[in-house]
Amino acid sequence: MDYNFFIQYWWFIISLLGALLVFLLFVQGGQSLIPQLGKTDLEKTMLVNSVGRKWEFTFTTLVTFGGAFFAAFPLFYSTSFGGAYWVWMIILFCFIIQAVSFEFRKKDKNFLGEKTFNVFLLINGFGAPFLLGTAVGTFFTGSEFVINKENLTNPMMPIISQWINPLHGLEALFNPRNLLLGVVVLFLSRTLGALYFINNIGDATIQERAKKQLRICGTLFVLSFVTFLVVTFLAQGFAVDSQSGIVSMEKYKYFTNYIQMPIILAMLLIGVVLVLFGLVKTMFSKTIFRKGIWFVGIGSVLAVLSLFLILGYNNTAYYPSSFNIQSSLTIYNSCSSLFTLRVMSVVSLIIPFVLAYIVYAWRKMDKTSITKEEMQEPGHKY
Repeated sequence: MDYNFFIQYWWFIISLLGALLVFLLFVQGGQSLIPQLGKTDLEKTMLVNSVGRKWEFTFTTLVTFGGAFFAAFPLFYSTSFGGAYWVWMIILFCFIIQAVSFEFRKKDKNFLGEKTFNVFLLINGFGAPFLLGTAVGTFFTGSEFVINKENLTNPMMPIISQWINPLHGLEALFNPRNLLLGVVVLFLSRTLGALYFINNIGDATIQERAKKQLRICGTLFVLSFVTFLVVTFLAQGFAVDSQSGIVSMEKYKYFTNYIQMPIILAMLLIGVVLVLFGLVKTMFSKTIFRKGIWFVGIGSVLAVLSLFLILGYNNTAYYPSSFNIQSSLTIYNSCSSLFTLRVMSVVSLIIPFVLAYIVYAWRKMDKTSITKEEMQEPGHKY
């Protein structure tokens, strides 16, 4: 367990957190579907409470993802969160108004009105997945920053990373490849949201509406995801020389990474098969197939995990600079010290217990489906 092991270990942990976050965006996708699936106040209440019982999982995973990045790869954290702050602030704002909306939309003396908070849920439902996908797209296309570690010795300006573009992250919205990944994540979240409603709500009318939306969102997700894969495989990637650390452009770099790492390629292929099986089974089953969320969910985690892994492994710059290519960040030039990574690895041993608790809590909450009768009973409701 040398320094190299801990660096790769923590890139895997962060990649896994990112993949789980994408799956948990079914909450946002479900929020974006509420106007299409809920035609009465009671139906909308059922939909809101369905995803409302899970929104903390998504928010907590997002915070953990950012915290792990900060601890394991602090130079990325300071560069991206400190430089591209506008896009990250907007993403954070989307999640803040979501939390406020769930807690206050049904409160007495709500001076903003329930409709205002419903709009906030829609903003979070569409904005958060799209912007997160767009931000991650810069991992493939690059961002405009420069790194100068020699500034650490300059007491007048000890700033290592500087953002060159005055838009500070919003420039990502002008790159078609970034927008494409944003569309992929958005339609994946809506697909997962529809599947979750089918699984979680015991109402035939809502299930049928969700099934119709699934045909639209699922198809658009598959088409956009395949397009993204083709574009990514054909594009140049940011390769790193293992000896000198010099970064250069390499044709078909990300496709080559999959070929040279067959386990990660198998991960992608298994994920794609699971997603397609879950979608096809749910879309075309004569009866309501309620387990599609688990096939598509696990498949999407595997596929997204493989994408994160090819960004950091096999001598690849995971956060490239399009302004100064030699400023690109790799898992080796942006990581914490061996001591920090080793201590964090000991702490990470509690992760399986945390996951076990989440599974237990999830099963308890979903032991029975949400019904109209439950929503009409007294008690806490979102």
